[in-house]
Amino acid sequence: MPISKKNPEPLEYYLNLTYAVTVYPELEGGYVAVIKDLPGCMTQGETAEEILENIEEARQLWIETAYDFDDPIPLPSDRLSATAS
Repeated sequence: MPISKKNPEPLEYYLNLTYAVTVYPELEGGYVAVIKDLPGCMTQGETAEEILENIEEARQLWIETAYDFDDPIPLPSDRLSATAS
């Protein structure tokens, strides 16, 4: 796969980056997870295990799609966020 014009590193570089994940509990049960550094990258799940699996899949798909369409891929910020119920 050729290197993107807007993303100077190979795809594998971006897939190996670690992004902060914010998890919000839902009032009806379950969770919503968001990666704020990747606009629109979010998912939901019923359990903590499911939400972690889902957000990892969403992160990979977000990065692969952005790379394929030559959209810029933001590098991870240094912020850490969590919410408690």
